[in-house]
Amino acid sequence: MTQTLSGPELRNQYFDQLSRDDQLIWMGQNTNHIPAHPAVTAAMKASIDRGEYNAYAPPLGFESLRAAIVKDLGVEGSALVTEGGVNALGTLVRAKMRPGQTFVTTDPTWKWPGMFATQMGAEVVELPIFGPATQYKLTADALRASVDDRTQLIYLVDPNNPLGTTYSETEIGDFIGIAKSVGALLVHDCTYRDFAENHVPAMRLDPVNAVCSTSFSKWLGLAGMRIGALVGAPDLIAECAGFSSSILGAGVVAQRGAEAGLSVKAEWMQTVLSVNRRNQEMIRDTVAGIPGLEILVWPSQANFLCIGTEATGITPEAIVEAFRLEGVMIRQGKYHTARFGDSFIKVSTTVPEAWSRRFCDLLPDMLVRARSLTDVPALF
Repeated sequence: MTQTLSGPELRNQYFDQLSRDDQLIWMGQNTNHIPAHPAVTAAMKASIDRGEYNAYAPPLGFESLRAAIVKDLGVEGSALVTEGGVNALGTLVRAKMRPGQTFVTTDPTWKWPGMFATQMGAEVVELPIFGPATQYKLTADALRASVDDRTQLIYLVDPNNPLGTTYSETEIGDFIGIAKSVGALLVHDCTYRDFAENHVPAMRLDPVNAVCSTSFSKWLGLAGMRIGALVGAPDLIAECAGFSSSILGAGVVAQRGAEAGLSVKAEWMQTVLSVNRRNQEMIRDTVAGIPGLEILVWPSQANFLCIGTEATGITPEAIVEAFRLEGVMIRQGKYHTARFGDSFIKVSTTVPEAWSRRFCDLLPDMLVRARSLTDVPALF
């Protein structure tokens, strides 16, 4: 008897197949594949050599790392170290969201925090920002019209994933004021802030009515190590600690790598930003020569590009599958948004230059191949 696989099983098998391909070009998850800074690998290897992984870490994270994270953000507050940025956001949502409340976010956005809010019985309000009319950004007027005394959390991933837009200090200040006016908390997801020009974490403007989440997956390349943090007012972090699934501490080896990364961040980011920009320019120039494709946001303030595909008449899913068959993983728009997902693909750019060159060389042929695909499997 043939067993029908559940959605979670299919999703797991999809990513397991990708993970087993040691030649795969990963350009779909915004991960960083630039060879690591020697100080980071040395710190993790030293931790393993000392056998530190035999014991649990402190429940809020090593004090030295907590202090370094807060200092790096340039804010006043406290840090809760978690197993990845998604865990930080999940912890906050579990602590704050209840039935009858609203969780306000953008569309497109990073989808998992909204899913967590739904699991808590809250209503998710998605404000459309896709299109040049709003410059692919949330406006204060749109936000103000969509919040009330039921609103508990306003979630802003900035720079936006998948669009690559960012917000000015004035815009962030406006959002904080709107959140404060209804007794809500502005959740500023700063995962991609190190790729943006003049990024201002919301907590610098208001350490009480804003909270920040951070990640070491993208700028430092520790996605598989699962390390991130929630940074907020001490009382808020104490409240969230009771809802943390990292109650026995985040990974010891990952924390040592994260702290080493912060110690060399200024030097490291010069390399990362240089590679990222060269790759983005290469892809921009290639896209410009292909009818029907366009870069939706330039310059991107993140480590990826959002490529409009609607004018080609080809589904993003077919393009993604055509690339997958050639050993290149990119992302379809519907991963981020059901409403606008038919219009774009997303391509990561913190990768070796040869990977970006491979993507560019394949792109014209992949559009031709995608037109002929009649059986595109489920994508995740």
